[in-house]
Amino acid sequence: MRAIQATQFGSPSVLTVVDLPDPTPGPGQIAIDVTHAAVGLIDLLFRQGQFKDVPGMAQPPLIPGLEVAGTVRALGDGVTGFAIGENVVSMSAGAGTGGYASVYIAPVHGVVSIEGSNVDPALVVAMIPNAAMAHVALSLVAKLGKGESVLVHGALGGFSSAFPGIARQLGASRVVGTVRSGKLETAAHTKLPYDRIVDSSELPGVLEGEKFDVIIDPVGGAVRGQSFALMKPGSRLIVAGNASGDWAHSVKTNDLWLGSTTVAGFNAGALLPLHPQALRRGLEAALKAVAAGLCDIPVDVLPFSEAVTAHERMESRDLCGRIVLTPEL
Repeated sequence: MRAIQATQFGSPSVLTVVDLPDPTPGPGQIAIDVTHAAVGLIDLLFRQGQFKDVPGMAQPPLIPGLEVAGTVRALGDGVTGFAIGENVVSMSAGAGTGGYASVYIAPVHGVVSIEGSNVDPALVVAMIPNAAMAHVALSLVAKLGKGESVLVHGALGGFSSAFPGIARQLGASRVVGTVRSGKLETAAHTKLPYDRIVDSSELPGVLEGEKFDVIIDPVGGAVRGQSFALMKPGSRLIVAGNASGDWAHSVKTNDLWLGSTTVAGFNAGALLPLHPQALRRGLEAALKAVAAGLCDIPVDVLPFSEAVTAHERMESRDLCGRIVLTPEL
């Protein structure tokens, strides 16, 4: 199979296209002929070595990639409900790696059929896995109730952009997003179901005293600090990433006590092995949301040979939408 490997931790230049033996599925696994693999921020963090000292995390040479779409190549022992050649989308297994390859081995609980959905596979892989994670975060961690309000930081980012559609699906009454000032013009033309998108540098004043039941923060840093002024008693702040790169941010727990607020982390790799059925429910809900047009974002498709360019564009932080890699154009 063709694959993109990070030969060592470092800059995008460590990514190279290699030929490796085709893997075969074991019990409870599905082999997928990959047509599209999404590029995510987590892929950059793995490549950079941000988690190199975390037990169980992949070490070079590693194949990045968390989300793939393609067709069923082979079924492992005990797998039912799927057919050879069926169109599917999958979350990556293990430590969030393995997706940038022409053949991928997926656990059956992380695969959902998209046969007959008539949705562009590039959009499918760009949004369904993230929307599934948004569903898990909102339903299992934040416990979003009908009629509640949601604030999403980094509103147009690959992960964040999945939240407004899923929040609407779960009955949210209002969904507001924040972006950096340079993305406000793009935000004005988004098809995502936000009620409003504001400049994160003008928080909290730009929201004129409005407070939220649930805040989704994959950004971190100053934005995370400003979130506490936007919470009311009973609010939940979900820490879902650190795009800012600020690893020193801290929270005063006495403020949580006095404000009767909650801060919870959401790390899919840590949580989902304990709740595999939540992933299945999330994938099914995500497919419905994408098919209903609730997750429509721009998607750029590049060949494996341009993986370095894809990571460079991601690191520039100017990207609106997602990049998807494909073994062939």
